[in-house]
Amino acid sequence: MPPNLCVPPRSLCYFFSPFRTTPKILAACLSSFRIPKSAFHILTVSLSTDLFDYQLPPRLIAQTPAARRDASRLLVVDRAAHTLTHATFADLPRFLRPTDTLFRNNAAVLPARLHARRPTGGAVECFLLRPEPARGENTWWCLLRPGKKLPAGATFSHDADFTGHVLEKNAEGAGLIRFETAGAEPIAAIANRLGDIPLPPYINRDAVHNTPAIRAVDRERYQTVYAARDRQVAVAAPTAGLHFTPELLARLADDGVATADITLHVGLGTFKPIETPTIEEHPIHREIYEIPAATQQALLVPRGRRIAVGTTSVRTIEDFFRKHSADATATASASTDDAVSPPSSFRIPHSALHIPPASFTSEAALYIYPPSTFAGVDALITNFHQPRSTLLCLVSAFLAPGSTDGIGWMREIYAEAIAKEYRFFSYGDAMLIV
Repeated sequence: MPPNLCVPPRSLCYFFSPFRTTPKILAACLSSFRIPKSAFHILTVSLSTDLFDYQLPPRLIAQTPAARRDASRLLVVDRAAHTLTHATFADLPRFLRPTDTLFRNNAAVLPARLHARRPTGGAVECFLLRPEPARGENTWWCLLRPGKKLPAGATFSHDADFTGHVLEKNAEGAGLIRFETAGAEPIAAIANRLGDIPLPPYINRDAVHNTPAIRAVDRERYQTVYAARDRQVAVAAPTAGLHFTPELLARLADDGVATADITLHVGLGTFKPIETPTIEEHPIHREIYEIPAATQQALLVPRGRRIAVGTTSVRTIEDFFRKHSADATATASASTDDAVSPPSSFRIPHSALHIPPASFTSEAALYIYPPSTFAGVDALITNFHQPRSTLLCLVSAFLAPGSTDGIGWMREIYAEAIAKEYRFFSYGDAMLIV
């Protein structure tokens, strides 16, 4: 025990519970016990996952999209004024400025859920994850169900359209599948003809809720209106963008609001809950992204506020800045451990900028949680996220960059949204944080 450290009475240990602690409570309590600053840092370095948990009535999990994309509700959070405003997404132009730029993920969702049969007649579900061109044409990593009945060497097929050969399995349970198709048709093209949209598990599509009409709605609405059809690289939609309509985008353009595209290959890791006792212990997933040269220019030499449309855009932008900050080389190199993100903020002087003339491609393994700060994002449009998720950690960090105060505020905001019966998750309502 450090020499000047006094043990607080048992009656005060309540305040140090990771389920209830806030920095102000800790500071007030610690000042009474002559605990040195170094010990205070140790007590606050880990964040309990329970801080990012909340109870959501199942009826508030949106099972279908709003009748019109921009008819969804919008909760506007003003960080400077510490206020909440209730609006609809169609009201978005009221809260933006002519010099703002919206940075959006233009990845399209592949209808990646294929149905097939084993030679015995048993049903198979094959979920296309990502191609593995190094192993040959039409070779993909996939999730298979039932996985135990499809070991390496097994086959499955769908009529004359395709036959899948299981080449190997990895430690995560995914299978490397080589597809034989009629006329060597790409399996992605077959998926566009035969596949189902890979909706998240909290959207119920059992036999009753899986009619042809509902499937048609999902194909249209679980996709942004600006998705690039030649970039079907996402297994989940960048859902903050689902609220935009062509008419709303035109209104914003008329108001002077610009748009800039990035592409992040959204993976299944976005749905993986945090199962470790503290958020720092959670292994963060990796996702490939691409940023065109024009978008890099808009980020590094902004005309006004840089507004990220969705957490996928935030992750892409912040990873890009950490890899391109000339003035933060030491900070960036210190963050090579992918489990954490740098807690310090940095701004790049224009004289130090190096803007490449070509698109930039990299892999984001960035984990953003309090007390992270942000180098390339000034405002955020996002949906309401699942409890105990890395996305909720990111939002908490953005509410109060550089501190952990955003955790408590996030819980207050979510409590307000639940009380006002906002709709949650992918097909739900949105927040604008300015």
